[in-house]
Amino acid sequence: MTPPWRTVVLSPHFDDAALSVAALVRRLPRPLTVVTVFGGPPPEGSPVSRWDATCGFSSAAEAYACRRAEDARACALLEAEQTLLPNPDGPYGATGPLRGLDALLAGLTADTTVLVPLGTNQPDHERVRHQALAALDRPDAARTLVYADLPYTGHLPEWATDGASDALAASQKWGLAYQELTRHHPCSVAHDVRLDDEQWAAKRAAVLCHASQLAPLAADHGSLAARSGPLRAELAWTLDARPGPGA
Repeated sequence: MTPPWRTVVLSPHFDDAALSVAALVRRLPRPLTVVTVFGGPPPEGSPVSRWDATCGFSSAAEAYACRRAEDARACALLEAEQTLLPNPDGPYGATGPLRGLDALLAGLTADTTVLVPLGTNQPDHERVRHQALAALDRPDAARTLVYADLPYTGHLPEWATDGASDALAASQKWGLAYQELTRHHPCSVAHDVRLDDEQWAAKRAAVLCHASQLAPLAADHGSLAARSGPLRAELAWTLDARPGPGA
């Protein structure tokens, strides 16, 4: 059976869709699902990871149950279905292909739009991008957008300006993933959302659903929830077709 979605957001972890595209998804066709790629439970008996311990959890199982529930609340605010793939989060997982991703993308039709993370300075996000773009590299594939993952890309000094893409193309600190992407896939800006106060309030509500993650994220990324911080704009690119032989 063909999945009913018109829009599919690939969120590597439980909080990435809210952080990166909470405003953009409200513009995109429904039905819409947020697919958490690292959405599976940790192996039974796994010791708590350093990240989850920093978030205040005593066990890996507790962290998973809480984060899954947080994501369900955020998806409800985003008016999105929650879809989970069976891959455990990075510290609990294994190398190799991400389970469930190729099959999910193969079942989509050409009138579906898939949002794929750029992977700025985040290996799990980059891993999702590489596998997703390979799976979508076929003539009848869904339309693909690559979105700037936040807060990472949002630290670019030119973020939320008309020059953001050009700055990523030149930045050796924040632009390496974008530069790798554009070497293989010419891109054009498809959506450049600079949030007004109403959009910001709605996004903030979705982000705050992921409360367990905010303290360590703020420690790593500074004024994460500030109105003027890295979440204040959202950016997505469409992959341009390369000209064929003789074109």
